[in-house]
Amino acid sequence: MKFREFGNPKNPHIMLIHGGGNAWWNFKRQAEALSSCYHVILPTLDGHGEEFTSDYISTENEADKLLDYIDNHCGGRLFALCGVSLGGQIVMELLSRRPDFIQKAIIDGSICYPQLGLARFSISVFKLLGKLIFSERSCRWQLAMMPKMLPKNMQFPEEIKDLYVQDMPLTPIKTLLTMYRTYMMEYTLKNSVKNTMAQVQYWYGEKEMKCVKQSALQFCEMVPSCQIYEAKGYNHGYLAVYLPDEWLVLAKAFFNES
Repeated sequence: MKFREFGNPKNPHIMLIHGGGNAWWNFKRQAEALSSCYHVILPTLDGHGEEFTSDYISTENEADKLLDYIDNHCGGRLFALCGVSLGGQIVMELLSRRPDFIQKAIIDGSICYPQLGLARFSISVFKLLGKLIFSERSCRWQLAMMPKMLPKNMQFPEEIKDLYVQDMPLTPIKTLLTMYRTYMMEYTLKNSVKNTMAQVQYWYGEKEMKCVKQSALQFCEMVPSCQIYEAKGYNHGYLAVYLPDEWLVLAKAFFNES
């Protein structure tokens, strides 16, 4: 696991965890904007992008490594912890580990209970087509198609395009298969999350799958103080990945709440 840092380490610490198949640059634009007031940490999860030689094992294993980093580099505490998709599930796992080491947490478009059918379908697709989908040629084609599929304000800037083409083809199919098995088929939210003292928001897009919305409700049953935010008209990960300015408006408002 590799970590990139933005801002003064003496400022309050914020960690932003990318989604499955992506890497640290998922939150690069947000980190740069927040770095004037916060110390922002962007991990690249095992088996992803530049960390392609490290085996991805599970949500829990990634949480172990992130806690070790937080203990050794952040005095064991964070001001805020945010994650999208797989990253959001890791946020949930971290919230279940210790009740009081985070003040604010954002979970975005994540699931917290097994989805066996979805997992089997995803694993089958990536066994069959993974090498094609994540090839450099395919990544360049995806970027070329983006203007036809998404509005102008959701286009990647050139720097993110370059990082996308550089890192996505490095991700091993083994990582994706393990990720879908552990993220979708095995992970269940721990009862100990009830003890968290963090202020939590659970975000999802209006067009997300039903299991994501149901996960938000299940999380709120365990953490009744959690606030749910539905991004109208949006699909999975749109705020974090494609609309960093909107993400920042919402996140900053949450961070500034007493």
